[in-house]
Amino acid sequence: QGPRAMPASPLLGVTHACFGLSYGVALLLEVAHAFWPRRAVRLAGVGFGAAGLLAHTAFLLYHHPTPAEPYGSLLLLAWVLAFFYLGGTLRSSRRASAVFVLPVVLGLVVLSLALLPPADSAAAAPLDLPAWFGGERLLGAVHGVLILLASVGISVAFTASLMYLVQARRLRRKTSPSRGVKLLSLERLEGMNRRALNAAFPLLTAGVLLGTMLLRHGHAPADNWLSLKVVSTAGLWVVFLVLLYMRYAVHVRGTRLAGLSVLAFALLLVALGAAHPFVPGVGP
Repeated sequence: QGPRAMPASPLLGVTHACFGLSYGVALLLEVAHAFWPRRAVRLAGVGFGAAGLLAHTAFLLYHHPTPAEPYGSLLLLAWVLAFFYLGGTLRSSRRASAVFVLPVVLGLVVLSLALLPPADSAAAAPLDLPAWFGGERLLGAVHGVLILLASVGISVAFTASLMYLVQARRLRRKTSPSRGVKLLSLERLEGMNRRALNAAFPLLTAGVLLGTMLLRHGHAPADNWLSLKVVSTAGLWVVFLVLLYMRYAVHVRGTRLAGLSVLAFALLLVALGAAHPFVPGVGP
């Protein structure tokens, strides 16, 4: 069975374009501010970022997409990251993380649009709350929330890793810190990566265990254990184990850990974008 079918609406693409373009303009202004630091440029960037987050929030409230749907999980993850981006920017105008977070947000929005079911629309069906608070659906909702929270941690680790790799390259080339985007020290970026992964791993583990309990019985292995969703999620968990082993057992630091964090984020995108094998009404 495919994704839920809802009446088509021409406003759906416009809504995606609304917050997607707002994030895109905010990114351009943040890059411009990094090389041409002017208060007006920063304020304009924050304004477009806030407008994008507002439109994004309205879209989610109206459509209430479920994390079980690939486009829904990507949009929800993009919303959480956009919220953190805007909050961090308002707290400290000197942070350069927006230049790295906004491309991730924008990429998730574009990917969610590419995975949007053809019949999905802006006219959402009423949310049946009593049906969701019962048995398997409640467990499925908890599973989705755990995976979403773990995804936030992985995304933060990915962003910190990108900044780490850029900063390490700049230091090797002895680039002046006053040139270009101002980044945190390697120690602080590594600490950010470590905290994000430490928080994400137990959430991912709990989500995987709960998801295993929800696998359909009586279905072919290709529909359960060998589905792309399950295999990529299992691969992501294994990469996490390797990351933790390298960090705490053999005390590996630096670019190798950052590279593995990038790999973990790539696997996360595959897992989120794959069809769900065991949620009723979603996936095969």
